[in-house]
Amino acid sequence: MADEGSLPVVSFGSLMTEGTTLSRRGQYDKALGCFNDALRLRAGDKHCLITRSKCFLKLGDTENSLKDAEASLQIDKTFPEGLYQKAETLYTMGDFEFALVFYHRGRRLRPDLHKFQLGINKAEEAIINCIGSKKYPSLELESKEELCFVSRQAENKKNNQKQQNKPTKDQKQTKKQSPKIERQLLGGLYADKAYLEKLLKDEDLMQSSTRQGIKVVDLVLDGISYLNQRRDFWQQQKPIYARVYERKLLQQGRVQDKKQKPPDIARSITKDMEDIDLLLARGSAEESCRKAERMLRKLQVWSENEVPNKNELIGYFHSCIGNAQLAMGQMEAALRSHKMDLDCARQNALTDAVSRALDNIGHVYARMGKFQQAINSWEEKIPLAQSSLEKAWLFHEIGRCYLELDKAEVAQDYGQKSLQSADEEGDVKWQLHATVLVAQAQVKLKDYRSAIMNFERALEKAKLVPSEAAQNGIIA
Repeated sequence: MADEGSLPVVSFGSLMTEGTTLSRRGQYDKALGCFNDALRLRAGDKHCLITRSKCFLKLGDTENSLKDAEASLQIDKTFPEGLYQKAETLYTMGDFEFALVFYHRGRRLRPDLHKFQLGINKAEEAIINCIGSKKYPSLELESKEELCFVSRQAENKKNNQKQQNKPTKDQKQTKKQSPKIERQLLGGLYADKAYLEKLLKDEDLMQSSTRQGIKVVDLVLDGISYLNQRRDFWQQQKPIYARVYERKLLQQGRVQDKKQKPPDIARSITKDMEDIDLLLARGSAEESCRKAERMLRKLQVWSENEVPNKNELIGYFHSCIGNAQLAMGQMEAALRSHKMDLDCARQNALTDAVSRALDNIGHVYARMGKFQQAINSWEEKIPLAQSSLEKAWLFHEIGRCYLELDKAEVAQDYGQKSLQSADEEGDVKWQLHATVLVAQAQVKLKDYRSAIMNFERALEKAKLVPSEAAQNGIIA
């Protein structure tokens, strides 16, 4: 019998790491086991609850996904990932009004996270498509009273649905779809629905039961009901007619009309923001820069009534221009743009925008080889870091700069801080980067024994990521 000292130590961080790795591979059932064990060690950890919620959602278990998202928000009401995960789960469940509420809450807390704006867009579109009118007003939720109003609307809608046990003839007619449209919406599942509907006509089969005593007719009707719900959901999410309608508007030139209403302007800005990011991601930095500059000129024309967050957007587009200039190698210009973003953020007391600008300024200084200035910028950002993951890469970047300045001891300290934050988050990639940084600092300090041990640990992490290039680099 092995003695207790030989038993492997299972820590919260190692369980999170294993669960995250399994989840990335699509092994969600196994990942759930890891997250369950992790929560036994650290009950109520909000980050673990969210990762487990994502697993449940991937498996189609929306009820448990919602429970975990809500549990994370009971611990921290302002937790951005909790708000986003709750909104995503509600959206998947078809509760578009409630989803919209939480997308708005998240955007107000973290305007720098573009995923909340994308969530607002798709939830509003889904609501519009449910109502069947393009005149549905854009919901700009700025107070608790408005949030409550939307929540009450959703509750009333649900109550009304429960009271109406049998749909009227008119309702039946509105739900009936033409075979062509239904085929487009259901895709490969259309053949399954047609098969089930054909089975309904077989009276002898419908009167029979399974070995478990379940009536075949009930099973068939349940299947058809499920496919109808999916059809309705997909039509609400991405309707066919909406694309045709948008194309007509573009051809008529109405989208670019100077007399746009605030909701139209907001949608136009959001679309341009997406295009700017996409152009930069595809390597078209010059075009991304030009588009951001055009948006800045447009913002000067619009009033604050038309664009309530005008000052925030001005800073954001300065940031976009700076990122494009950095990609083009225009370092001094990029530095000026990011400093303009920082000035705008400070003048308007936008904490998240200040954090973003300091981060970008640090990157530009690092690319210029001005490592001390980069450190100064990033160290100013430390108190503004929102999560353990953000701290992990921030400490790593600062440590890397200290290593470039031959301050190996300080680099090692920051590497260990980065590793601690990565362990808290359970992020294998940043555990790898931090461990390599610590090992490289130890080489410079001539602590070769510790360096070898850390390089070996890093090699194990590289196998988990997996990264063949990292493995080869560490071995070399």
